Amino acid sequence: MGTATESTDTERLWGGAITAILVALVGGALVFPERVYYGFIWHYFWGPVLADAKSAQCAAYADGSVSYLYDAAACSAAAEPVAYPGYTLVSEVGYAITMLLALLGVVFMLRRLDVGQDRELFYALFPFMLFGGALRVVEDAFDGLSPADAAITFPWNTLIISPIIYFTMFAITLAALLGGIWLKRSEITDTYLYPLAGVGTALLATSIAYLTNLAFTTEYVDFFPQISVVVLVGATLVTWLTWEAVKRYAPEVNQGTEKMGLVVIWAHSVDGVANVVGIDWAKELGLPADLVPKHPVNRALIGVGEQFPEPVVDLIGTAWPFLVVKIVAAVFVVWVFDEEIFEESPRYAILLLVAIVAVGLGPGTRDMLRATFGI
Repeated sequence: MGTATESTDTERLWGGAITAILVALVGGALVFPERVYYGFIWHYFWGPVLADAKSAQCAAYADGSVSYLYDAAACSAAAEPVAYPGYTLVSEVGYAITMLLALLGVVFMLRRLDVGQDRELFYALFPFMLFGGALRVVEDAFDGLSPADAAITFPWNTLIISPIIYFTMFAITLAALLGGIWLKRSEITDTYLYPLAGVGTALLATSIAYLTNLAFTTEYVDFFPQISVVVLVGATLVTWLTWEAVKRYAPEVNQGTEKMGLVVIWAHSVDGVANVVGIDWAKELGLPADLVPKHPVNRALIGVGEQFPEPVVDLIGTAWPFLVVKIVAAVFVVWVFDEEIFEESPRYAILLLVAIVAVGLGPGTRDMLRATFGI
């Protein structure tokens, strides 16, 4: 009885926190629109999405209206608030908090449905982690297509632009999960996991097929399969070397996650290698130009790589510190998720690992596919 009471109290605390945040944001936006909405919500969260959706250099708010600017100098000269496509440290912290609150909500839901405590859920959700990155590249492709050729146009394309796409993916995945649970409880299937994995795999295959079709039917989208081959082979090699080192020198690191830890390291290896390949070696592999990083942390780590002597930069590029940090962080995560965490709260541990994999594999898949299709 004590455990049930504690669970109910935790759910009420979570609900109270969500309500307080919503009241503060919505109430503040209504009472102080210039400061709270345009100065914070629009500046750091919604404005960057709009600028990206319009393929603009930035979006600027002034005197009650929003302007989309397509020149870097005009953006620099515009009065704040000015929103640029991509992320800022403020937005990344905000999205991290949102993700944790959402995961807690899903944990409470799975607990009430009495599912999700098995590790198989982690693997069933794996296709969705790849699908998120592929779907983002589909939107990237729309930027170079005419409205008649694009499958989705403004404002609906905002649903698949980062970071709104994370909410879209969350809704799609949750719907697939609940659908799988319904099929099992209706005795249509023996398990909810296979339908869940099937939906994710079908969505991923559809996205790749759509991009492939664009590559052969439009001039904007091209096809460089060698990019994906190099990234996947490189990430797998890095993962194997890291995993073998962990097993030999620190076997206690992966005792809690077991094979899930291998997936965590591989996911972040894909992100790291995709950055190295896209930023430093894309032209050497046939692309017209190298990719440009959007995340502030990524840009900062590239700045570290640029500090090395020119011969070193010419040999290994500047993006390699990002790969190193990714691998170190992934191993640290695997070490933190020990056996005790899975015994005390298996659902939360599994979902948090899913989120950690998605944070690496989503951007990594996007970077890899952007380069593969020359977008």
